[in-house]
Amino acid sequence: MTRQKPILSPEHELTDLEAQLAGTLKPIRPSRDIIQRLRARIHFPDREEIALRFSDWRRLFFVFSGVMSGMLLLITLARAFYYLTGRKM
Repeated sequence: MTRQKPILSPEHELTDLEAQLAGTLKPIRPSRDIIQRLRARIHFPDREEIALRFSDWRRLFFVFSGVMSGMLLLITLARAFYYLTGRKM
C-alpha cells in the first residue's frame, strides 16, 4: 500500500509557502549610492509647475483630443475586424 499525502486546504498550503519564503528571503539594505542615484532620477515637480501645466488649456485640449481620437480609431478598427471575421464564421 502506498502512503497517501494528507489533503491540505489552500489556506494551509499558502501559510506554509509564506513561512518558507519568509525564511528564505531575507531583507537587504541598499547602498547609499543607489539611494542617491534614485533620488536624483526621480523628480517631483513643484506645485506651481503642476498648476502651470493645467492652466495651459490649449496643450491640455490637444492632449485630450488626441487621446479621444486614438480611442475612436481603435474602436472603429475593432468593430471592422469583428464585422469582417464574424460574417465568415
